[in-house]
Amino acid sequence: MLELLMAMVMLNVGILAVVAAFSSGNAALYRANRTSTAGALANKQMEAYRGLKYDNIVFMTSEWTSAIANSTYTGDTVYQTNMYNPVAPHALVPTVSACPANVPASACDPSYTTTGADHRSYQVDTYLYFDTPTSGNQLRAVTVVIRNANDLTRTFARVSSTFDSSTGA
Repeated sequence: MLELLMAMVMLNVGILAVVAAFSSGNAALYRANRTSTAGALANKQMEAYRGLKYDNIVFMTSEWTSAIANSTYTGDTVYQTNMYNPVAPHALVPTVSACPANVPASACDPSYTTTGADHRSYQVDTYLYFDTPTSGNQLRAVTVVIRNANDLTRTFARVSSTFDSSTGA
């Protein structure tokens, strides 16, 4: 009887270890799924900018006003470092009253919520400012940050790129 009891205890310990492994594996897959989807959304947003002419990389004034009223948007390090009271060589890109023709609306909106391929909500925040490196030409710097729309403190992806006037005016 004692041997049977010991065998059952050892079997239970083994089963619990397997269950714990499956549980942690499931959590890791969930995080990887969210990060992968967010990365795809960030690349999609950045590709929208890569397809635009230099002068069409702008924000609409109404959308910009809404974005800077959001503490999550203004609390990001990119905003704090480069856009909040910018110091030369950084400067704000002027806003426009309407999105230019043939420009996707999402490219003119600094902050919006979208649904990813995994059917979950993501907050897409885009930061746009002028930067002038020591080599000379003024660049438009774009940073896209993807956050969990239900918990804006969780950042899943961050992509940055610069654009110069050689992309056309």
